[in-house]
Parts: sequence; C-alpha cells; structure tokens
Amino acid sequence: MVRFAYLPVRAERPTALPLGLLNAAQGHPMLVELKNGETLNGHLVSCDTWMNLTLKEVVQTSPEGDRFVRLPEVYVKGNNIKYLRVPDEIIDQVSESQKGQQGGFRGGRGGQSRGDHSGRGDRGRGRGGRGRGRGRGQ
Repeated sequence: MVRFAYLPVRAERPTALPLGLLNAAQGHPMLVELKNGETLNGHLVSCDTWMNLTLKEVVQTSPEGDRFVRLPEVYVKGNNIKYLRVPDEIIDQVSESQKGQQGGFRGGRGGQSRGDHSGRGDRGRGRGGRGRGRGRGQ
C-alpha cells in the first residue's frame, strides 16, 4: 500500500492579506476576472472593505474574448469578482511592509491585568459567590 505525505507547500513569496494588497495597488494597472467570464483591465482608483472596486481607463473583454469595449470608469461589486491579477512589484512591496510590522506583536492574552483577577473571567470571588451551595431562597 502506498501512502502519501502531505507537506505544506511554501510559496515563492510571502502571502499578503487581500485588502492590504488592494490598498497598495491603488493607481496601478490590474486585471479583474468576473464570475460571468468577463475581464476588466484598468487602473485601480479605490476599493472598500467589501472589495468593491473602482477602475479607470478600462478595457472590458467578453467571456468569449471576441468583443472589446473601452470605458472611462467602472464600478465592480466585490461579490462578482472571481480573480484579481496585481503586478508582482506590488505583491513584493506589501509582503515586505507586512514582514516589518510583524515584529511588534508579542502574543499573550492581551489587555491590562488587574490585581484581584487572574485574567480568566472574574473567577475566585471567595466564599459563596453567585449560585454556589447555599440552597434555594436563602
């Protein structure tokens, strides 16, 4: 019997979070493929948290690739996007900036500790406490 070992595949370059990548790509050319098969080539003007995009100087290509339309500006809803192609230098730039930001975080549970609690949900109130062993109505 042959067994396969599944090892994690290392990417050639570190991955970047999608919205950080889109924010860095503003003003640069990109290709957007929509779920209906159309493609849009243009310069990214803006994006929001739902990945809605505004592109300028756009060339829209039909799903068959036989019709082309030049448009001055296009608004694309994020839920219609299937694929985004961003220039490699933008990906490298975002990867480097995210790598530099990672050193500041140290992990842990966060928040400030108070002297009377262990940071675990206000445990250790002493004797009794709410609903502990006094019976009903006493």
